Amino acid sequence: MSMLKSALFASALALPLAGTAALADTPDDVLVIAQNIDDIVAIDPAQAYEFTSGELVTNLYDRLVQYDAENPTILAPGIATEWEADAEAKTITFTLRDDAVFNSGNPVTAEDVLFSLSRVIKLNLTPAFILAQLGWTPENVDDMVTADGNVVTVKYEGDFSPAFVLNVLAARPASIVDKALVMENEVDGDMGNAWLNANSAGSGPFALTAYTPGQMVRMAANEDYFKGAPEMSQVIIRHVAEAATQQLLLEQGDIDMARNLTPDQIASLSSDEIKVETFPQAAVHFLSFNQKTESLTDPAVWEAARYLVDYSGMTDTIIKGQMEVHQAFWPKGFPGSYDETPFTYDPEKAKQILADAGIETPIEVTLDVINSAPFTDMAQSLQASFADAGIEFEILPGTGAQVITKYRERTHQAMLLYWGPDFMDPHSNAKAFAYNSDNSDDNYQATTTWRNAWAVPDEINEETMAALSESDPEARLEMYRDLQAKVQESSPIVIMFQASYEVAMGADVSGYVNGATSDYVFYRLVEKE
Repeated sequence: MSMLKSALFASALALPLAGTAALADTPDDVLVIAQNIDDIVAIDPAQAYEFTSGELVTNLYDRLVQYDAENPTILAPGIATEWEADAEAKTITFTLRDDAVFNSGNPVTAEDVLFSLSRVIKLNLTPAFILAQLGWTPENVDDMVTADGNVVTVKYEGDFSPAFVLNVLAARPASIVDKALVMENEVDGDMGNAWLNANSAGSGPFALTAYTPGQMVRMAANEDYFKGAPEMSQVIIRHVAEAATQQLLLEQGDIDMARNLTPDQIASLSSDEIKVETFPQAAVHFLSFNQKTESLTDPAVWEAARYLVDYSGMTDTIIKGQMEVHQAFWPKGFPGSYDETPFTYDPEKAKQILADAGIETPIEVTLDVINSAPFTDMAQSLQASFADAGIEFEILPGTGAQVITKYRERTHQAMLLYWGPDFMDPHSNAKAFAYNSDNSDDNYQATTTWRNAWAVPDEINEETMAALSESDPEARLEMYRDLQAKVQESSPIVIMFQASYEVAMGADVSGYVNGATSDYVFYRLVEKE
């Protein structure tokens, strides 16, 4: 792009939104995105915990191992080219590549790796718990992560599979930062935290060149990226909160991609110059029954419920494009998923199940739901379909905070909610849906099982912990598939859907990758034809 064109384009981005000031086309080598980015609190990898900040970290930084744009379902080399695990000694050794360079021009070294991982633990900000699972503390982390030349040795405490440890090290807070640059900008012992919340210090495919909170993010391509320079010289994300404005900008050609259109707006797009791509997301949506409610404790109620959800009715109408049928706790598209969907809407079968178990109807149940679309619409669908078998829901709408507070306090009866993993290892969800060894009220656990007061059978508890420590990768995944099949068959938690995400973009845009979570949004392979 010429200097003149670049200057004109930068000036146009600074203009207020107005139809009369529309730019006819975006530059061929610049990807311009309209997105609501007001969720960003921090962009330092040691602190970033929001959806949008996760996307930025992924495109600005590398990790020892990482899920990458070519195939975000496969754990691939990052800063490390190879690794070797010793499950008995609870160590993994990583050999670092010699061609990785930070955007500053500094080479990526073992010292940077040690600094980055220990920095997360010592700062102890929001996402630090992910790495702390490995038994790391501010006092021991420098002994747990060591280096000899270009070989980094990671030690961990706990009966974990090496595969679990690798997935932890592929998570957002394990991003590698440029120690020299970060410490040049340290203020009052903050290890560069304030500076990194306005700048980047990574080796990723892009570098942050401008960030104005609540307005704009600009990233420039790293021409020396070890996997090849991105096709786009810049990625510019404009904060546009209103979905209607995003649609207008896309239809006028002022942007290449609209990230927050509603299903109705998606359906109304008719231009041949615009296409819509759908991406499965990690969140699973479920209906759960609190086992503190006597009328909901019979497994026959759980079984009947699985035949009283109008799965296709909802996915064809009120949640079309937003969710797809999925009936297991680990999302489709990631290793270890169980993708069988044996249940369909069959009220006659549900009534027979209840009758055979001698359960008297009607059963009156309160159903807590977040008071916003599509959740209230989903609750009304459940109310209608469950009534066909004599289970009568009284819908109790509330704010997200109100609903989740009741859930955490175990004071609900039935709950319509969703769950997403903190990092992409099956144990993250297995612990939530298939483990509860102490169901006592004073043993608070941030899991769906405890919150629904389900005392998980010993067999399932034991299998969950065995899968966590299983050293054979494929055997471990098979154990998680088996766990999902068992929980799918009998549990007071009825998993119904997996979220989907629709992105509208110019027909000339290709190569955009949007994985199951915000940590798997990649711009490196984007092209404009």
